[in-house]
Amino acid sequence: MAGLPPRKRIEDVELMRALAHPLRSALVDHLMAVGPRTASECATAVGSTASNCSWHLRQLAQHGLVERVEGEDGRERPWRACQVGIEFGDDPELHGAQLAVVGTTLARERELVERYLDAADGLDKEWQDASGINTYSLRVTAAELEELIRGMDALVRPYVSTIREDVPEGARPVHLGLRAFLRIDAEGKPSE
Repeated sequence: MAGLPPRKRIEDVELMRALAHPLRSALVDHLMAVGPRTASECATAVGSTASNCSWHLRQLAQHGLVERVEGEDGRERPWRACQVGIEFGDDPELHGAQLAVVGTTLARERELVERYLDAADGLDKEWQDASGINTYSLRVTAAELEELIRGMDALVRPYVSTIREDVPEGARPVHLGLRAFLRIDAEGKPSE
């Protein structure tokens, strides 16, 4: 992944609290997906008011997660995401705050999936056929899982909206989520 900008490493509890807030998380996620947008445009996308979004965007800017950019018409300046992904530090003192951010992220992902399923029948067939919701039950070692995740990240990361420079015509924002973890419900059972 040489040449790609790094993720923002988060080791500050106040920053984690900002990301654990559902509206703030949705705003950052939306800006990362679609690029610069005004507070009004964000409000429509996340189901809030322009004034509320504007206030929360200013709070996010204080943490370096978003910033203002020059607008096309010069009247209203849009906001854009400043980072290309996040990662957590490994301070055990921050574990509770990290879980809050993960919970908010998973709730946002569930909302995105539900919106997609509600609208899927109205999408162009090309996008219906290209979309996929897959699950896999793997049997791997911890080292293999880590290698698999790194490999998938290396494959996907160049397509991240805030990184990609060679965007072809017809490209649209797409959500891709990855969760990989030890199945606790299968612990203690012998390997087959």
